[in-house]
Amino acid sequence: MLSQRINKIQASPIRKLYPYAEEALNRGIVVYPLNIGQPDIKTPEEYLSAICNFDEEVISYANSKGIPQLINSFVKYYNNYEINFNSDDIIITNGGSEALLFTMLTLCDVGDEILIPEPYYSNYNSLAHIAGINIVPITTNAESGFSLPEKSAILNLVTSKTKAILITNPSNPTGKVYLKDEINLIREIALEKNLFIIADEVYKEFVYDGLEYISFAHFKDIEDRVIIPDSISKRYSACGARIGCIASKNKEIMKSMLKLAQSRLAVATLEQVGAANLINVPDSYMEEVKTEYCNRRDLVFNALQEMDGVICKKPSGAFYIVAKLPVVDAEKFAIWLLREFNVDNETILITPAENFYATDGLGRDEIRISYSINIESLKKAMNILKEALKVYPNKK
Repeated sequence: MLSQRINKIQASPIRKLYPYAEEALNRGIVVYPLNIGQPDIKTPEEYLSAICNFDEEVISYANSKGIPQLINSFVKYYNNYEINFNSDDIIITNGGSEALLFTMLTLCDVGDEILIPEPYYSNYNSLAHIAGINIVPITTNAESGFSLPEKSAILNLVTSKTKAILITNPSNPTGKVYLKDEINLIREIALEKNLFIIADEVYKEFVYDGLEYISFAHFKDIEDRVIIPDSISKRYSACGARIGCIASKNKEIMKSMLKLAQSRLAVATLEQVGAANLINVPDSYMEEVKTEYCNRRDLVFNALQEMDGVICKKPSGAFYIVAKLPVVDAEKFAIWLLREFNVDNETILITPAENFYATDGLGRDEIRISYSINIESLKKAMNILKEALKVYPNKK
């Protein structure tokens, strides 16, 4: 008999259709992956060069908190955004996922609750189950561009068990960017109800259309209740490096989280060495990457706008878009694409959006598209989706 904990953890909705994709590949079908946020942008050479120049004779354990040069590089990185963390405010983690798990375990007891706008990054569910906490959704929808509801609607969700609000800004999966009014709304609720704010801002580099990125760490009156789980994965196209951090001005939280960091010993030494050198990547790298993603966003959005029955608002950040399709069940549609449909022996792998929602029944006719692959592939992928929707038999 296995644990209830493991039985409650769902398979990744982003990865669970891989067997169907593998079947298609084995039949000689080209599959364009629109399902996962794996950038195809080249990782900066600064990362690999630092590892190649590592000259210690022994690869020893790093400090559980992280190596000093990486911590200091994060301090400098945040200072560039006018966020004044110091070295005591940062702990290095095995990617952003460990940072999120450590945060949940530190803030919450079993049975406590965290509010999260839905749809949300599906891996939050797994982390919450591991921590034994409950996610309470703040429902948003495609028709409104996934804007937050009125303050009263959010306040009605707060109970004696509520410990925090988790905000992903820009959002995965929607690409929604929360601007000043919505940031202030969450800030006010956190102050009124004595809640923590978990600010997942890993896509902060990718804010388009001239919008201003605002961090919860910019507000002095909530600095003791803001925890930022971060990662180098997306901004530097270094998902496999598995380097992240937790940052907070709350000394008690950081002291407590260090115990969790010590329990897993240390983050890999060489990966930290490589990541520490990323602070030396020139600004031109990020400017070019941001421009490239913006162009990809425009291509995908414009293509979706031309498809009959598709509903979506233009996302302003990250590299994802959630679209409502004229189909009854997006998962069945996704499987049909891989098993039964192709254009010139090519098809697409998409992510059904239902598992990004906590509310039963929502998102069943929606998909998340990641536009982290190159422009030419995206053009072909969007044409495949357009042609598929014309002939799919189980439409609304």
